[in-house]
Amino acid sequence: MSYYELATLDTVIFGAGKASPGIEAWINAGKGQLCGAWSTDIGTLNRVFVLRAFDDLGEMMGERERALRSDDPFGCTEHLTALSMESYRALDFLPPVEPGNFGPVYEFRTYHTKVNGIVPTMEKWRLAVPERKAYSKLTVAMYGLDGAPRLTQIWPYPSLAARTEARSKSVADGKWPPKGGPDWLSPGMTSQIAMPLPFSPLK
Repeated sequence: MSYYELATLDTVIFGAGKASPGIEAWINAGKGQLCGAWSTDIGTLNRVFVLRAFDDLGEMMGERERALRSDDPFGCTEHLTALSMESYRALDFLPPVEPGNFGPVYEFRTYHTKVNGIVPTMEKWRLAVPERKAYSKLTVAMYGLDGAPRLTQIWPYPSLAARTEARSKSVADGKWPPKGGPDWLSPGMTSQIAMPLPFSPLK
């Protein structure tokens, strides 16, 4: 499963927990494989991320249409203020997302690339990721199949302190960022910290 949907659900104040049961039921009634579900703790608050994997684009688009045609997409519209669904494919050399207890701190980073920057960025990452993973695990890195050219990454850490240590040490050791990788990026970058919801396979 190398195709992924990252759904972003913006909720009312303190709405993530209230929306959680409906989201879980919606996912269980559909197709694809739930990889993880999180609520934000740092960054844009009152936000839920849902990551699902699919075998093919047709299955993923079928789920997209199920949501768009539903009168209650993700089973929680009473708690929602906005919903977006983005399509991704994992970088060619990465394995499928592995469920497990790797957090509970998950960082979602999105880099916008130059218009022709996806393949060059992927090749830079191919060389650098094995050594970077010695400092901390990578859940997934994936490029957008719709919208602006972009690369979204999910990194788990046991704590915010562990995140700081892994990032600082990998940079100090010259292992990250990928050599030449930033040359293909635009200044548009975002980072958000999120914590797993109770039903998330990634904890």
